[in-house]
Amino acid sequence: MISHRRGSLDGDLANPWKQSRFLPPNPSDAIPTGGTATRATAIGFGAILLWALLALFTAASGRLPPFELAAVTFLIGGAFGCVPFLFRPERARALRQPLSVWTLGVGGLFGYHALYFTALRLAPPAEAGLINYLWPLLIVLFSAWLPGSRGLRAGHLVDALMGLAGVAALFAGRDLGFATTAKWGYLASLAAAFVWATYSVLSARVAAVPTDAVAGFCLATGGLSLLCHLAFETTVWPADATAWAAVVLLGLGPVGAAFYLWDIGCKRGDVRVLGVAAYAAPVLSTLVLVAAGYAEARLSLALACVLIVAGALCAVWASRRG
Repeated sequence: MISHRRGSLDGDLANPWKQSRFLPPNPSDAIPTGGTATRATAIGFGAILLWALLALFTAASGRLPPFELAAVTFLIGGAFGCVPFLFRPERARALRQPLSVWTLGVGGLFGYHALYFTALRLAPPAEAGLINYLWPLLIVLFSAWLPGSRGLRAGHLVDALMGLAGVAALFAGRDLGFATTAKWGYLASLAAAFVWATYSVLSARVAAVPTDAVAGFCLATGGLSLLCHLAFETTVWPADATAWAAVVLLGLGPVGAAFYLWDIGCKRGDVRVLGVAAYAAPVLSTLVLVAAGYAEARLSLALACVLIVAGALCAVWASRRG
């Protein structure tokens, strides 16, 4: 049982994350600190590394429509998370969560991907991607209202802006039009950024919910994606063994294990540092594409690396200061 503590009216208004009528509170009532938090943050970094493989595996998977690809990979990722239940059936009790927790989990995973896929259909991919990568900055901003954060620190905000500048550097030299005709796509991309940032930060408020529950969220997201695929898309199966392997690896890694690692990092680590470090994902992804021959090395890539690494190091320093 998780006991709810009553806070003062002034405190609740000043800190909207502290008490919620919809989500059970974090029993620690603070951003985690110490060795355990450092290890959990490092585990969260693992999700960022796996997301760096997302573009490569997606490119290698062929021409599968987005909702079909999401359905297959999330079902694989959910099944992967259920494997421990076969050996320790009691862990399946983690799926017994309040409706509010299921709403947060499925709303975060499916809501983000549905909005992002919509943005890619309605707006140019480069512009939509740049807008979408506001989510790490939003994580840093939203985490300022978590219990124990003591408000927004200038260090974390500057570090997040450095990361955003690094992502923007990746788009240097490209013809970014931001046409008004694609405004709904841009709004969908921005909404996706808000959804993922909210999901990540609120995960810290439900730290008592075991990470095993993410398996259920993935399966539900896969089911909803399948319904969207059947309603809006034409089925296209992977063309060969390489494409099938890419789909399976997507489900096991960037759309599977990554969400379990991210859950641990957000609940038990420093979500502010993770927010800044998340800007490394598009840079690492570009490096992987260059190494695999899918993209060309450019000076802007080196600049992006410098800005994002500097921002991440400064974020760690800011967290250690207090």
